[in-house]
Amino acid sequence: MSQAITTLVLSHFRSYRAGLFKWDGRPVAISGANGAGKTNILEAVSLLSPGRGVRRAGADELARRPEGLGWKIRAEVQGIDGFHEVETFAERAEARVVRIDGKAATQVALGSILRVLWLVPAMDRLWIEAAEGRRRFLDRMVLSFIPDHAEAVLSYEKAMRDRNRLLKDMVGDAHWYAALEGQMADSGRQVIANRKAALMRIAAAQEGAETAFPKAVLSLMVPEGEAEPDDLQVAFAEGRRRDMAVGRTLVGPHRVDLAAVYSAKGVAAAQCSTGEQKALLISLILANARALAQDMGVAPILLLDEGAAHLDPTRRAALYDEICALGAQAIMTGTEPGLFDTLGDRAEHFTVCEADGLSQVKV
Repeated sequence: MSQAITTLVLSHFRSYRAGLFKWDGRPVAISGANGAGKTNILEAVSLLSPGRGVRRAGADELARRPEGLGWKIRAEVQGIDGFHEVETFAERAEARVVRIDGKAATQVALGSILRVLWLVPAMDRLWIEAAEGRRRFLDRMVLSFIPDHAEAVLSYEKAMRDRNRLLKDMVGDAHWYAALEGQMADSGRQVIANRKAALMRIAAAQEGAETAFPKAVLSLMVPEGEAEPDDLQVAFAEGRRRDMAVGRTLVGPHRVDLAAVYSAKGVAAAQCSTGEQKALLISLILANARALAQDMGVAPILLLDEGAAHLDPTRRAALYDEICALGAQAIMTGTEPGLFDTLGDRAEHFTVCEADGLSQVKV
């Protein structure tokens, strides 16, 4: 059996005063009008994995308004290594808490029991907007293969923030910088190695697959006029004077961009049509899922918010066929039930009818 959410319980989460969803492991098709609460269901599932979920929201943003009493998500899941009960919640103005099988756990620990991948409308402009979003997409992909990647990224970013404070304060003492730059170099090397390893896994998963979606060739790039340093610690030390002039660190893995090329056409993703850009994203999510299924023996959970948008009927049917061939529990949303007709009884079909999420009708 693949990874799956079998029970999802929501309490005072977003538009849901209370919500109970029971699924059998097949793909889940959720339809409903805009504002009915479809994306909130996907967001709740995404919070069963490390990080801030599909909307990157803070814990205080997730509570149902106007009450603002805090929120809770509880799920029974078929994970990588068996069944687990997962809870994550936050009381009013408190930090998010995670429990696995009744015991306190870290967010990173969630990655050891569930792997969750997602595609949401905000990502449709990934290839034409700022590099920060592409780095986030890349690191989320890396995290699916290497759960402790988050710790390396956080360690690097914390040390860099401390170094940037020294730069802004015009601190000249080399000893203050040396310790932070050593930490940045150690974490940065791990970040770079993890990213390269993940891209190799994605490339291999695309190479060996027969798919209706275009192959995307991915690469890591540094800003024009820069070069990837051979030794991060030396580069940080040599760049102090330049960095002090601008008050921030100008070299390192936080400057890397993710580039994609539509392989069959030799065209950069940014130059492709809207439909082609969406197809490339879907191709990468499917390749990521295939690679994880090969590594773990079970497919990850997929979250596709309005995933059929910009897809013609043929590609839409192909997407569903590939999801079913993977054996993945894909939780998908759309405004019209007809978008999921070709899934038939291969999926469970639900309609969210009310903005407060109190009713759920099985079709």
